[in-house]
Amino acid sequence: MDLCAAILGLLSWKPASGYDLKRIISASEIFYWSGNNNQIYKSLLELQRAGLVTHQVQLQESLPAKKIYSITEKGLAALRHSLLADPQLPELHKSLLIQLAWAESLTDEEILELLEKYASEISTHLRMLEGQATRGGSTQYRSRREQYLWRRMTDNLIAAYQTELDWTRQTQQALREGKY
Repeated sequence: MDLCAAILGLLSWKPASGYDLKRIISASEIFYWSGNNNQIYKSLLELQRAGLVTHQVQLQESLPAKKIYSITEKGLAALRHSLLADPQLPELHKSLLIQLAWAESLTDEEILELLEKYASEISTHLRMLEGQATRGGSTQYRSRREQYLWRRMTDNLIAAYQTELDWTRQTQQALREGKY
């Protein structure tokens, strides 16, 4: 799915401003776009030109007016179409693997230190995801099925980080034992 489809999905929940969309996308592990203002507003303009979203200007006291975007019927149809598209394989960009590919010039201790830093980062991120899963989201789900699917998405991310951590620890152990 692309950013436009993700925005349509978010707007299918409820109307939102560009700022609200940016905040949701930036705070989520599931949305892998940076969620910067240029991307969000460019996508909203594209969606509006295509008749997939509309907006209303909301006046605010002591603040600039803001646009609140809503999905149209045509937008709901486009969202459904994108949901039915064939899923893409995950993009796996792991810079650590590139580092290890050329690590012959490093000592075992340097490689172990590199792996330990990586494992520490993975562990921290894993704990954060597990904490979020335990607390549950603040999202209002439209159905139990939707809530279940979002929980399973979080479980997928947790499993991926756990697998990465396990792989790192196994690699460290093999290096320590000279089993290469």
